[in-house]
Amino acid sequence: MRYQSVPSLLFNLRRISFSSSSLYSATQSHSQCTVIHCGGRDTQAMAMDASEETLRRAMADKQAAADVQGNAVRDLKVSGAAKADIDAAVEALNALKLEKSSIEKQLQAAITGGSSAGTLSRDAFRQAVGNTLERRLFYIPSFKIYRGVAGLYDYGPPGCAVKANVLAFWRQHFVLEENMLEVDCPCVTPEVVLKASGHVDKFTDLMVKDEKTGTCYRADHLLKDFCKDKLEKDLSMDAEKAAELKNILAVLDEFSAEELGAKIKEYGITAPDNKNPLSDPFPFNLMFQTSIGPSGLISGFMRPETAQGIFVNFKDLYYFNGNKLPFAAAQIGQAFRNEISPRQGLLRVREFTLAEIEHFVDPEDKSHPKFSDVAHLEFLMFPRKEQTSGQSAKRMCIGDAISEGTVNNQTLGYFIARVYLFLTQLGIDKERLRFRQHLANEMAHYAADCWDAEIECSYGWIECVGIADRSAYDLRAHSEKSGVSLVAQEKFSEPKEVEKLVIAPMKKELGLAFKANQKNVLEALEAMDEKEAMEMKSTLESQGEVEFHVCTLGKAVTIKKNMVAISKEMKKEYQRVFTPSVIEPSFGIGRIIYCLYEHSFYTRPSKAGDEQLNVFRFPSLVAPIKCTVFPLVQNQQYDQIAKRISMSLTAAGISHKIDITGTSIGKRYARTDELGVPLAITVDSTSSVTIRERDSKDQIRVSVEAVASVVKEVTDGSSTWTDVMWRFPTHMNASTDE
Repeated sequence: MRYQSVPSLLFNLRRISFSSSSLYSATQSHSQCTVIHCGGRDTQAMAMDASEETLRRAMADKQAAADVQGNAVRDLKVSGAAKADIDAAVEALNALKLEKSSIEKQLQAAITGGSSAGTLSRDAFRQAVGNTLERRLFYIPSFKIYRGVAGLYDYGPPGCAVKANVLAFWRQHFVLEENMLEVDCPCVTPEVVLKASGHVDKFTDLMVKDEKTGTCYRADHLLKDFCKDKLEKDLSMDAEKAAELKNILAVLDEFSAEELGAKIKEYGITAPDNKNPLSDPFPFNLMFQTSIGPSGLISGFMRPETAQGIFVNFKDLYYFNGNKLPFAAAQIGQAFRNEISPRQGLLRVREFTLAEIEHFVDPEDKSHPKFSDVAHLEFLMFPRKEQTSGQSAKRMCIGDAISEGTVNNQTLGYFIARVYLFLTQLGIDKERLRFRQHLANEMAHYAADCWDAEIECSYGWIECVGIADRSAYDLRAHSEKSGVSLVAQEKFSEPKEVEKLVIAPMKKELGLAFKANQKNVLEALEAMDEKEAMEMKSTLESQGEVEFHVCTLGKAVTIKKNMVAISKEMKKEYQRVFTPSVIEPSFGIGRIIYCLYEHSFYTRPSKAGDEQLNVFRFPSLVAPIKCTVFPLVQNQQYDQIAKRISMSLTAAGISHKIDITGTSIGKRYARTDELGVPLAITVDSTSSVTIRERDSKDQIRVSVEAVASVVKEVTDGSSTWTDVMWRFPTHMNASTDE
């Protein structure tokens, strides 16, 4: 995901949208567990927003009525009215205050995500998940003993395992199944590469500084926090003012530096730490700069994405693929962005893992041979028409979206559908996953169509995958800057008569005029497309000279009529040469993993009912450990059986852990449930063992010899837990449960 023409909309992977009405409701499942999850925004959002507006209006009306009644009580007292009349008026005033208090509580619940019985607020849910993740070492702040550095995190053992499993499935789902070419390119990138891609000039966020201390803040975050805080805490705010702040949140990404600065001044926003005045917003480039080599003469940057390595290798990859299109190249690697104010855990960090695909296709044929395999899939889509008309996302069949023209082409639609399958198979709740189309003002001028896979979590709707048809922009930019032609060919079975643009630079005149720069000017003239060349021809004929920008020189030069001849001729062609278009799915792995943590987390009461136990409902596909092995009691024979089972699990390639601590079996179950381990093997005899499933807590009895094969069946997906429960006797010993 890369540079687009509007600076505030660069690299949409950095965008996080705020949803003030995400609810976290507690519902009872069949196993009596408290499942804490986020309510579907698209089926509720409009109703919630309407409800909030209604409540704010009701609050204002009730406050006005209370003020009137309060004045009436004072007038009665001043006029010496009868006690009975005063008491009746006071009683009416108290009734109005109670009604206002009730509305206030409803409004607070609607804004913050609910705090009534049976619900958990968004912040409380986030804290519960975060505390569990850090305590169990899924991830922790980096350099913790030195007080850490914002935006940097270490993955602990279970976090590493989850990440490795997600990436392994990504390779299986995309690289292997789609026969992609995988590459691995350096993190350090020369400046010239990122100059061509647009990063050096445009990869920016708007920043403000504390005018007294010099502390830096991201400007849009300050405005966003102000609006969010006012909406959540100022319950007396009228509906019109609330609508104004909500509109700012909706269009914040479109604000220019001047508009952002004007809003910061209008609302009197100051430095959050000390209330000092702030500077006007100015752009800050997010790349980490470095120098390559001891001389320091070669400037470079830590790459802000992985995709440029694929583009600059296009020529070799095209040759490796037999000079045939379409083909896709993929890369997994670290990317670096010097965020101004990193926050929100894994969602906004300074070093992170990206998995990116560049699918090269003929711009005249963007059909996909496998589209029929996914055309029937239906999921939440949020086209720009629905966004601009104030509607919510709707379920659409991807085949219909293509035929109706909502999605630009089959290849783009195919990858949208494949991303949907990838995310839902990982464990992302399909009701909290939507594909949002970029609005016209979000897209770069060269892009044909762009969609984001957004996942709802406690922070709102988070963009986790971008799927964009970037046209031929990237290859053309690198062709022009490097002087190397990055094109594909289509050979004709018979030659075709075509009208051909002919650009004939006059080397002698160019040499006399530009001397050492002759080659740069000549190459730039030859690289012109038809539109640019014909405009130059027209200007030269009418004016005799034209200003011409040469990118490799970084300046404009004057081209005179005697320096170049431009014409069109009929020629026989034996092949068509063109610059391929690129369809780019780009995955923020850390964001996907964090949303998976939230979607998988729930609590359930302990057997005694005196505490809530945390559980991660990971699919076996991504679970950090597939099973655990517990000797029921400390017994040498049981320990030997446990070691024997461990060896058979290792031979079958199943990750597992033996727990021979002296704690109760119930506590050991609870510990592994908190890590999301799907199955637990309890050794309670020398001939057979029990296997317990995490979510249902059901157990079956299996022979020691068969246990590894049964676990492998379930964890690799060849059999379900229901399937194996039919084949083996159920174990009902309540003493081995929590």
